Amino acid sequence: PADPHLIGKDIVRFHTIYWPIFLMALGEPLPKQVFGHPWLLSGDGKMSKSIGNVVSPEEIINKYGADTARLFILFAAPPEKELDWTDAGVEGSYRFVNRVYRMVYEFVENYGMGEQEYTAKTEADKELAYKINYTIKKVGEDIARFSFNTAISAVMELVNAMYKYKDEQKDAFNTELFRFAIVKLVVILSPFTPHVCEEMWQHMEGEGLVYDQQWPEYDESALVKDTVEIVVQINGKVKDKINIPADAGKEDMEKAAMESDKIKELTDGKNIVKVVAVPGKLVNIVAK
Repeated sequence: PADPHLIGKDIVRFHTIYWPIFLMALGEPLPKQVFGHPWLLSGDGKMSKSIGNVVSPEEIINKYGADTARLFILFAAPPEKELDWTDAGVEGSYRFVNRVYRMVYEFVENYGMGEQEYTAKTEADKELAYKINYTIKKVGEDIARFSFNTAISAVMELVNAMYKYKDEQKDAFNTELFRFAIVKLVVILSPFTPHVCEEMWQHMEGEGLVYDQQWPEYDESALVKDTVEIVVQINGKVKDKINIPADAGKEDMEKAAMESDKIKELTDGKNIVKVVAVPGKLVNIVAK
């Protein structure tokens, strides 16, 4: 554009004039939709060379790598919202990338790559299998509607669940299940951090390039939970969390909540006015 200080939405009008002309001249099909991303903010205003508050991509890439820059930009805000640049956010994205890298490399070094067909033997296995398949489904759907920030958030939740499983299931660690998890994790993370995912893929002795892999299919049966965790409130404040059968009705939920040792202790000597159950979510006990 004539004005080099114009960024983001400011230059959409120029692109929508000249870009279609160039495409037609090359015999290429015209886009059905043009998306103009909002401004990148720094401090009290948008980044601008004239103000001198721009962040150099080269500095970020040299210090943290291109994957960190990509991940932070996509995660920090929805694509239709302005992005407020923060150094703390960049650092957080860098730590997350390294957290995934360490987990994958440690697993490969300790267990190697091999069988990925798993059987969920314990409740912890079933919970992790649910989380893997749920994340595959959600990330695929979010990418399709450009909700990159929520897709990355779902991947982060999966990584937290995998670390929790690894730390808590040392005596009942399901190697095949965890191997299945890291393979799917690297594939669904690769659109956001392609370079480090390609490196992990090669270390995992994956076939071909991770870029060429088909998007994983999720197992519908793994998304059906036998049990669900609900919260138990007393006068609207969360006091406990309990696991109940997924198909439990209101009466069963109320009974399970009232039988909780913690709830018994907190309601001892009080008058239970009423108990309200919301299937699959919570039980609220009104006590005086």
